[in-house]
Amino acid sequence: MYGSSQDGAGKVRPEIESSWSRSRLNGLHRHGAPALDQGPVAGDGILVRAARPVLDRGQAELADARCVLVLADREARIIDIRCADATFGTALTAFGIVPGVRLGEEQVGTNAVGTPLETGQGLLVRGTDHFMTTFCEFACYGHPIIHPITRRIEGVVNVGAPLGEEHPLFAALVRRIVRDIEDRLRLDATRTQRRLLAAFRTAARSSRRPVMGVGRGVVLATPAALELLSPADHVAVQACVEGMRSDREVDRHLTLVCGRTVRLRCAPVDGADGALVDIVVKRSGRRGTDGADLAVGRPLLIVGELGSGRTTEARRAAGPDAFVLDAADAVCQGEQEWTKGMAALPAGGACPLIIENIQLMSERMTTPTVEWMRATRRKTVLTSTPGEHLDGVHAPLAALCGARRDLLPLRRRRHDIPRLAQNMLTDEVGPERARMTGDSLRVLAAQPWPGNLAELRRVVRFVAERRSVGDIVPSDLPASHCGVPVPTSPLLQAEREVIVAAIKAAGGNRLQAARALGVSRSTLYNRMRALRVY
Repeated sequence: MYGSSQDGAGKVRPEIESSWSRSRLNGLHRHGAPALDQGPVAGDGILVRAARPVLDRGQAELADARCVLVLADREARIIDIRCADATFGTALTAFGIVPGVRLGEEQVGTNAVGTPLETGQGLLVRGTDHFMTTFCEFACYGHPIIHPITRRIEGVVNVGAPLGEEHPLFAALVRRIVRDIEDRLRLDATRTQRRLLAAFRTAARSSRRPVMGVGRGVVLATPAALELLSPADHVAVQACVEGMRSDREVDRHLTLVCGRTVRLRCAPVDGADGALVDIVVKRSGRRGTDGADLAVGRPLLIVGELGSGRTTEARRAAGPDAFVLDAADAVCQGEQEWTKGMAALPAGGACPLIIENIQLMSERMTTPTVEWMRATRRKTVLTSTPGEHLDGVHAPLAALCGARRDLLPLRRRRHDIPRLAQNMLTDEVGPERARMTGDSLRVLAAQPWPGNLAELRRVVRFVAERRSVGDIVPSDLPASHCGVPVPTSPLLQAEREVIVAAIKAAGGNRLQAARALGVSRSTLYNRMRALRVY
């Protein structure tokens, strides 16, 4: 039962070989030192609540064995350690196996915590099965904990012992512990669902009140809410709830698929791991008018990442008859010719002017542009990417603008993705021909979208070419966008955004980006692989 990494023919087990390959891609070396950095430990939560009494019983059963029982969360971070043998426990502490340490494959390679989380399967890792030789003196079995309601991996249970002292029933014991934890998770989910249901019933006493209750594995809605929302809108509301903190109310504006704008008041329900969402229908009319910010002599600056809809917003503000100058054209025309063309425009012309991509202007282009804008009476709109250049070489242009609109990147407004995707699909194939299922919309809403709206439109066009009628399921999405990506936590999402921004600021030079972030190049590469920054 407890063989080595090699089978009878001397070949490495496929699951171990695959893990070794991932470990090498993470930049690890077999004889290197493990990165056992200690972080914060979750003191409470659904996994800790469900696992604590089960681990107590497991610890009692293992009282006579020289072994350790470990519980880790879905990020491979140790949150509980049980060891009856004081000598072995002291040795583990000195080794660095303590609560708060991450044992993911990207940190320590093949092991019985990180590898089961990667594969979703139980795994024995014995001796030289470990990728890093530091751990070759241990034999461990780990098994993932899968939430019975959401089917998400919540964590992993691992039992380990010195090599040669492992018990042949360790694997069976761990599998039983995992089943008991999963049973308690089901009971806990039932209790939280009852709390959510009670809060929803109180809020839904009037059937005319559009309100929803959203929690783990449950979505409740009044008839008024069902009448107001389409399937894509339901996914958008769930995205709002998933992105909120459990201790704070959130107000968000959402444009429904039908075109109506509503305000979502999301209030967490104590002990329910969910929220009540009141849907407040706004009166027709936009907040302000498109041209309100565009006063004569006071240009409007529109700032957004590439693909975030800057051009569309500029045309909406300036009007369909606006004349467009794009700083990118200076690459072909030459800076001098481009500047002459702008200077030749009548300063008092009635036609509004849009100057695109001011971030591409050199200082030689910026100075005459500022002088021309000071003299003109045209209504003018500028577009730019965000960045320090607006406080540097392009600060004079930004200072001339009387108003500024910052367009949020798509990853910061995931609740809009279902509506946008469905509307784009309708534009491609026509109304009532194809429809994205809720699962497809949830997958799209979880993507990082570095290319923003432009990337989303490319994905929708790909889907429309493959299926122009019927339901579009996740398997119809392109391979690059058909799975739920990492990162899955707000902290990891923030880390990914910081890395992407640093690489962009360095013009793609990863060495410069690493220096700007204050890390080594190998560390940056490891984090890029872990966070799938390509």
